[in-house]
Amino acid sequence: MVVVFALVALAVVSVLVTSNWYVWRRLFRDTTRGPGRVRRVGGAVIAGGWVLTVGALVAERAGAPFWLQQVLAWPGFLWLALSIYLLLALLAGEVVRPLLRRFLERRAARRAGAEPLRSQATDPERIPAATAPPEQPEPSEPGRPPEAPQPPETPEAPDSPLALPSRRLFVSRVVAGAAAAAAVGTVGYGTYGVLNGPSVKRVTVPLAKLPRAAHGYRIAVVSDIHLGPVLGRGFAQKVVDTINSTQPDLIAVVGDLVDGSVKDLGPAAAPLAQLRARDGAYFVTGNHEYFSGAEQWVDEVRRLGLLPLENARTELPHFDLAGVNDVAGEEEGQGPDYAKALGDRDRARACVLLAHQPVQIHDAVDHGVDLQLSGHTHGGQLWPGNLIAGAANPTLAGLERYGDTQLYVSRGAGAWGPPTRVGAESDITVIELASRQA
Repeated sequence: MVVVFALVALAVVSVLVTSNWYVWRRLFRDTTRGPGRVRRVGGAVIAGGWVLTVGALVAERAGAPFWLQQVLAWPGFLWLALSIYLLLALLAGEVVRPLLRRFLERRAARRAGAEPLRSQATDPERIPAATAPPEQPEPSEPGRPPEAPQPPETPEAPDSPLALPSRRLFVSRVVAGAAAAAAVGTVGYGTYGVLNGPSVKRVTVPLAKLPRAAHGYRIAVVSDIHLGPVLGRGFAQKVVDTINSTQPDLIAVVGDLVDGSVKDLGPAAAPLAQLRARDGAYFVTGNHEYFSGAEQWVDEVRRLGLLPLENARTELPHFDLAGVNDVAGEEEGQGPDYAKALGDRDRARACVLLAHQPVQIHDAVDHGVDLQLSGHTHGGQLWPGNLIAGAANPTLAGLERYGDTQLYVSRGAGAWGPPTRVGAESDITVIELASRQA
């Protein structure tokens, strides 16, 4: 096991070193004429960015002083996102590079070919060089020696060895500049989207067992808020205001509320006390709660007015609402217990299950759940992370059916690590239950 871990770690480090050397080469070495300050500064920026990134990750997991986490988090996590899109943009630039170089070469060749024709057209009496009489030197002034004849100037060929380096340099600078602008723009726009707050999605889910009286029942689903050293109290207030604006009948907070302790993030989570719904707000743990002190957070959300469902069920007037702990709790003996939450229920009633991870759908199917509400995936958060998240989860985002059970996966309201989303807009989803009897 140790050998496998060492090999994986070595592979990861090798990929990181190689990719960062490539970024440095394309951004700094290939855009300068020789060794100098720019190359040294570029190397220092890339190395320093990764020192901040690693520092931010280690500080968060090690429970470093919260002020230190905040100092490291913003630059460290933003550099992580920026480095991803710098790499992708520069790789895309490899396709553009030969095309641009070929375009410049052809343009230079056309100009070189047009120059003799232009000279002949403007001098119709021009005599071919082979038949032209030698030019006679003008008579010099008395006492002034005649000037020595000057050799004719030879224009530099457009494709000569002296012209090519400057052309390569120009192409490298254009591609590097475009890649840097694209990366900065992508990360900037994705960060603005997160900080601006989640949008509201509305999805109708028909349930065969839902009585006519519950037709149109609205559940506001929010997951993956990830309050921490980057997203704080102001962000929590935006989430709460957005949820309350939908006027739901019930609120479901399906895990990964925080990245930190109650001591550090209690004030940030305080706006959750303002959540309002006719049938209350419910909470289940996500994997990040078990990195942050799950028992303390369960007590804290209860104090704020939310109702934790720890492998438990409550019978609402028209359907059962159940919740199970996240699978990460198994290491602490607090994993999901479906028998406890669902074992003795009346299966003639519709059942909605809150479970943080989509992979828990298979147990939900076995226990006759009608609808499971989950989060965890972030929709991939940073494209092309959706490819990895999609491979690791049965559903990346949205509504899908597994036998008689439906699964809805929210992309989440916040972000983990970089406060940035690309290709996976944050959301709060209002699930409107529909009765087939209506």
